Amino acid sequence: MTWWHGLIIAVAGVWAGTINTVVGSGTLVTFPVLVALGYPPVTATTSNAIGLVPGSITGAYGYRGEIVGARRQLILWSVMSALGAIGGTALLLSLPEDAFETIVPFLVGIALVLVVAQPLLTRRLREKPAATRRTWPLYPLIFLVGVYGGYFTAAQGILLVGVMGLMLTEPLQRLNGYKNVLAAVVNVVAGAVYAVVAPISWPVVAVLAVSSTIGGLLGARIGRRLSPTVLRAVIVVVGVVAIVRLVLE
Repeated sequence: MTWWHGLIIAVAGVWAGTINTVVGSGTLVTFPVLVALGYPPVTATTSNAIGLVPGSITGAYGYRGEIVGARRQLILWSVMSALGAIGGTALLLSLPEDAFETIVPFLVGIALVLVVAQPLLTRRLREKPAATRRTWPLYPLIFLVGVYGGYFTAAQGILLVGVMGLMLTEPLQRLNGYKNVLAAVVNVVAGAVYAVVAPISWPVVAVLAVSSTIGGLLGARIGRRLSPTVLRAVIVVVGVVAIVRLVLE
């Protein structure tokens, strides 16, 4: 790795760490950069997944105030995310690279619709008695997002916010805190698997680990100060960019 390659990757890592904490889809920054610098797609995917783990953890820590009192449900959701991540890594290592990416734009598009509709859905849910609300579908949905995240990671945060907004009536900032924890779980599990059985560029991992940590801390400070309306707008904008980039690649 040349020094200027390292500089480019570091800038991309800070950017990705920040976006991952605020919204998600930071991989859509770092993955194309690594491929453009000459790294094979699988190596770029696996190195990126491991390198962004510290940023995911610091982002989740930065949102700890928004998730107070949710320990039990986060543990249960984290189990589903971890199982999904294992399935996603198995897909990456066994299927053709473009097999799953073909449907990624559609998944992100559905998530954006859910994010935009979340205020209306929340009002409808609040009109129902608490005893009639059914949140059990959230478990298989979190598992499926974990599968997606273990395979490609990009925009899994948008998907998580979308499905949680559909099932839960909690504020968007709290949902964002949940999203950061679950995304960190997926990244840690996927990264651990890749580190053992997949091709890795450890210099890339080292640069991304440091730079994404800085980005995660910045993202927590920025994201927690955004109003729900602004945060939702950022999610939509980044999601649309993600769809365009995935379609064009």
